[in-house]
Amino acid sequence: MRLRRFSTVRTRLLALLVVIAIPIACASAFAAYATYRAAIVAIEAAQARAVDDFAVRTRVWYRGMSRALLAFGTTAGELGLDTSGCRDAGVRAMERAGGFRAFLLRRADGQLCTGSLDPDMSAETLDGIAGKLAGRSAIGMWNGANLGRMRYDQVTAGGRRYLAILASDFPGSNGGLQQALLLVSPELLENVFDLGEDGQVLNVALVGRDAGLVASRGENRDMSWLPRTDLIPEKHARWTGPSRSGEDSVYAARMVAEPDFYIVASFDDRPAEAARLQFIVLLLAPLLTLALLCLVCMRAIEKHCLRWLRGIELAARSRTTNNRVRAAVADGMPSDIRSVAEAFNGMVEEQEVRQRRLQTALDDNRFLVRELHHRVKNSLQVVQSYIGLSKRDHRDEARLALADAECRVHVLSAAYRFTLADGEMQPVRVDLFLDDVVTMISNLIRSRDQWVTSRIETAATLSVDRIIPLGFLVADVASRALRGTPGVRIVVEVLDVDAATIEVGLEVDRDIEHSAPPRLFAGLLTQIEAVQAQEPHGRSLGRWRIGHGS
Repeated sequence: MRLRRFSTVRTRLLALLVVIAIPIACASAFAAYATYRAAIVAIEAAQARAVDDFAVRTRVWYRGMSRALLAFGTTAGELGLDTSGCRDAGVRAMERAGGFRAFLLRRADGQLCTGSLDPDMSAETLDGIAGKLAGRSAIGMWNGANLGRMRYDQVTAGGRRYLAILASDFPGSNGGLQQALLLVSPELLENVFDLGEDGQVLNVALVGRDAGLVASRGENRDMSWLPRTDLIPEKHARWTGPSRSGEDSVYAARMVAEPDFYIVASFDDRPAEAARLQFIVLLLAPLLTLALLCLVCMRAIEKHCLRWLRGIELAARSRTTNNRVRAAVADGMPSDIRSVAEAFNGMVEEQEVRQRRLQTALDDNRFLVRELHHRVKNSLQVVQSYIGLSKRDHRDEARLALADAECRVHVLSAAYRFTLADGEMQPVRVDLFLDDVVTMISNLIRSRDQWVTSRIETAATLSVDRIIPLGFLVADVASRALRGTPGVRIVVEVLDVDAATIEVGLEVDRDIEHSAPPRLFAGLLTQIEAVQAQEPHGRSLGRWRIGHGS
């Protein structure tokens, strides 16, 4: 994973944390699923064992009842008891055993021996029951036991329900006992269905296809807990489906005796729900742990790292010329960040020392520059005064040349006077400077019949390096016009073309002949950074556009 994709320290650390935590979360999720599957398998195995246990109990009980019936029938046949003796012996045996209600023994010669503890159970009724059960399919025995042809069922007689065991075709009977029937109370088998103390098994029942419900035990005695669909498993089955009451339940079934004798049990689904809840908790725990870890790490990064880095950043961004903020240094800072803060503060102190030295040197230089310009201005005034005095001793062309020189010296002197008006070098206002130049031209160069005026409508400023050649340009153009045209009137115009451009032009009151400018004129335009907008023609002495940017 390329951490360089993340721009901040926080996101990089969180990305690294996520990279570490995701495999752990996946492993935890796999462990949670494995635990869930193990719990579900254990629950299903426990339910299967419970149903198998009920099936084994049922088989043992029926086998015991069958053996007791065969033992009594065989004994009665071998002793040759007459009918009354057989009945009396059977009744006494049923009274001692408890739960046995009636029996029927049929010998090969057709002789019957019957007995019952219920007075309304006659020999004809027992014979009818035996005939009915004999017409039904026999129950397959298990584990290779050979007790003859057996039929387990339930019957109703005299308003009472009985569990019936019919045995016939006995092995080794030698023409003695041919058929035996035993009726017992259902409570004997129901007592075998011990539901246990864990509470998983809610209801259990022994069911047959033809016999219907044989025996049951559980919380719901109205049998509404039984599954809505009839299921006869080949061996065993487990499913979840609706009961006869419409509620979904977990069922398990186990074949007791073929073809249609099986155990059905309903189970409490709370252990499976607890396993599902445990799975959800174990699945969400890594995610919640990751989220909590991210929050804790974000808080720790904020408290122990980013807050100190922000302090250093704030100190770096808050510095001014005269006030430099130091980064906070506290005892609780991490050592590496503390080292960075101390190095930053040391750098700030060194910079302040250098700044003070530079400021001192700059102040000295400014003082020297002001002094130099002041001396230059004074020197120019001295030169101008000397030229003015010298002009008195000359006439004609020499006087005019000295006047031109005095005018140009005045341009230099005026430029330095305006730029140093506040003691510092600053841009010069064009209107004030050119008004002063026009006044000096009018005083030094024009004759009495000539006139020079200005119409300046701008507040633009130019640096001293550009304002001086502009003054020279105006003085040169005006001087050449005044020398060549007696009685002429000149107007110097300055207008704003736009926010960053001014236009300077000179106009006369008549058409005049224009002389070629001197060779230095192009150099003046270059220094001013001016563009000629109009050539000298007719009454115009020329127009120039100058960008000022202010």
